[in-house]
Amino acid sequence: MSFFPTLPDQPHLGDVFRAFPEHVRPLLEYHDLLLRADGPLSVAQRELIATYVSGINACTFCFGAHKIYAEVFGIDEEVIDGLMKDLETAPVEEKMKPILSYVQKLTRLPAQLTEADAKSVYDAGWTERALYDAIQICALFNFMNRIIEGTGVTFDYAASPPTEAELEDRKTRSYSDFGRQLGILD
Repeated sequence: MSFFPTLPDQPHLGDVFRAFPEHVRPLLEYHDLLLRADGPLSVAQRELIATYVSGINACTFCFGAHKIYAEVFGIDEEVIDGLMKDLETAPVEEKMKPILSYVQKLTRLPAQLTEADAKSVYDAGWTERALYDAIQICALFNFMNRIIEGTGVTFDYAASPPTEAELEDRKTRSYSDFGRQLGILD
């Protein structure tokens, strides 16, 4: 049985959005702004942050979905696997490590962030805008992970990987396109 009797036994996020469509538009528009609009972080870097935060939270659905996006935009699977084992030894570009360390701490121990944490991001060459974007992505995925877990979404992308055509489609598909695919956005 699912957490919500009106949802299927193994619900997907799409099932949740179709059941409760009232707030989907602004949520998907926010995803598009944070993850696809121009900014100091590349789309790959932003998807990597989303994947990493979701992995820290053990949110199988978001981790799997955004791992696919990160890979589509050029992040090697070994980078993601390495991050989940140990940030310090992961084969991720050195410039990303302070940002990933920041979002790790923001996810696990937010009250313990210090000026030194921010300074390490700036010392790596990032701007305040880059840090703020990373913070917003971190916050969004902590939020989304709780929606997924709280509604009982169990779909696992590792068990149902996308086809090559679906992977190609993800390079150009927006998050709002997902809402249109579900029939809840114009």
